[in-house]
Order: sequence, then structure tokens, then C-alpha cells
Amino acid sequence: MRTAKVVSLFVWMACVAGWAGLAPDAEPGSPVAGAPDAPAYLFSTFREPEQDGLRFVYSWDGHHWSNVPGVFLRPTVGGRILRDPSVCRGPDGTWHVVWTSAWRGDRGFGYARSRDLVHWEDQRFIPAMEHEPETVNVWAPELFYDAPRDRFIIVWASTIPGRFPDHLEPRTNNHRLYYTTTRDFREFTPTRLFWDPGYSVIDAQIVFTDPGYVLVHKDNTRPERRLRVAFGDSPLGPWRDISPHLTEPFTEGPSALKIGEDWIIYYEAYRLREYRALKTRDFRSFRDATREMSFPKPMKHGTAFRVTRADVERVLRAGVGAGP
Repeated sequence: MRTAKVVSLFVWMACVAGWAGLAPDAEPGSPVAGAPDAPAYLFSTFREPEQDGLRFVYSWDGHHWSNVPGVFLRPTVGGRILRDPSVCRGPDGTWHVVWTSAWRGDRGFGYARSRDLVHWEDQRFIPAMEHEPETVNVWAPELFYDAPRDRFIIVWASTIPGRFPDHLEPRTNNHRLYYTTTRDFREFTPTRLFWDPGYSVIDAQIVFTDPGYVLVHKDNTRPERRLRVAFGDSPLGPWRDISPHLTEPFTEGPSALKIGEDWIIYYEAYRLREYRALKTRDFRSFRDATREMSFPKPMKHGTAFRVTRADVERVLRAGVGAGP
């Protein structure tokens, strides 16, 4: 499933990074006084059972989150639902979103773009798995801007029955990760296998850690169904040093955001219907930071990203005008 003000050539950090912007005497979660380009944070999300469109929650500090009213994009492609929205800003300032467009049956995902996070256009269906007619699903596409190569990488999970050993997995629920790349969202490289870790895997996010990369993901095997990380020297892997499980069972949808010296990994404990968080500085040691956070209910997983105070205020104004 926050937008950043582009302050360097590394615009791709807008997809995964940010820093805290509270004044020293500010109350937790209160807005930063000062310029419109002061940092703030957004989280792309959706609601169940509606699955009716792109929604946002916002935060001034990355710890205390509140709902933005309204639906900002209603799906009209594929299965006409919107789940797992992933938002990322490109080097030209354009925001892009991809999402799960159906539980089953679609061999692709939804896409749209925006200049301001409020008005979305060019909604299309990207048939990324059309070449694999046995594909059961295309879940949780995730965007990553690879600045050194000036391209977007899109990673998602799909099941192709019989392609990999099932072990304890149902034949139609044994996922591996696939990817494509694009510079303009018009032309895409041929879809390829992104990662086969030897277990069913979904909900993957590429994180640049300078140096190197981390792949935060969900081990979806029975009975695990919880989060892990792996490490690589390239955003396309190969991925190594897979961690032990980091979270309790029935957790998914990780999204990593850097604030100050800490990386916060937000994730959904879906059976408990609540959001939780881990903190880390090296992706090797982690601590539970849930008690430092507050999240609105209901909230489903998407992508946390850095924006500006002006961005949040614009989205809030539009959301209030749109209603609940």
C-alpha cells in the first residue's frame, strides 16, 4: 500500500524516507509551525468491506495518525476494487499509485497518476501477468523509484499453480514475487520472477538503506504468516540473510519510513484489526514501538511516505469537501 519535497537528486527517498518535524515544544502529533515545505507524512490506505477507493491518513510526526475524510480515487478498472495502494513520487514531481484491482481473476493491477495527490487521472489496467494464463491473482503491487537507473520498479505477488512446491500451502495460494520496470508507465519491461525465497511470500517493499537495500516482506506460509526482512546490494536482489520472524502471526502489509535516526515499520495485525509498529536503525535489531503510536480505525495497509505540510493541508481541504 507520504510524499516528500524533492530536496536532492535522490528523489526516490520520497517513497520510503522522511524525518521528524516537530518543534521542540510541540505537543505530540501537532503541526509544525513554519514554512509550507516543512515535512509531514501521508499514508495511502483503503477501507473494508467497501474497497471503494484511495484514502489517506496523515501525521505531522509519523507517530500520531488521523483520517483524511473522503475518497480521492475510485477504481474503474479490472475487478473495480482498490486494495493495497502504493504511492510514489517521480523525479518530475508526479505522484503515481498502483493497487490490487481484484482478489482473483485479474492478471494485472490498477494504475493512476496525479500532480497534487487530490486530482488523479490516466487510470489504467496494467496487464503484467497476461502472459501467464494460469495466474490466480496479482496482489499488493509496490512502487520503488530506482534513481541511479531512472526507472520505477513494481513488485507484486502472484500464484501460478504448480510452479513451485506447495508444501503446506493451498495450490491456489502459493505466492512468489514478480516485477516489471518502467520509466513512463506506458512501456514496461517483460515481467520476470523477482524472488523465490523457498516459501510463499507477499507484501514486499524495497527499502534503500545507503548502502544497500532491504526487502521487508510477509512470509505467507502456514502457520507463519508474519514479517521478515532480507538484504541485497541491488534493488533487484539477489536477496540474502533472511531474518527470523519479526512479528506475531497474522501480520502483513509492512511499510517502512525513516524519521530521524529510526526506521519505523508500520504493519497490520489483521486478525486483531489493529495497526502496530516496529523501530530499527539497522534492520538487524528491532523493538516494538506500538505504544508510541496512534492509528485511526478502521485502517488498512498501504504505503507511508513523506510529504510537505502544504501537501497535507491541500489533501485535508479536498477531503473535508468530499465528505466521509
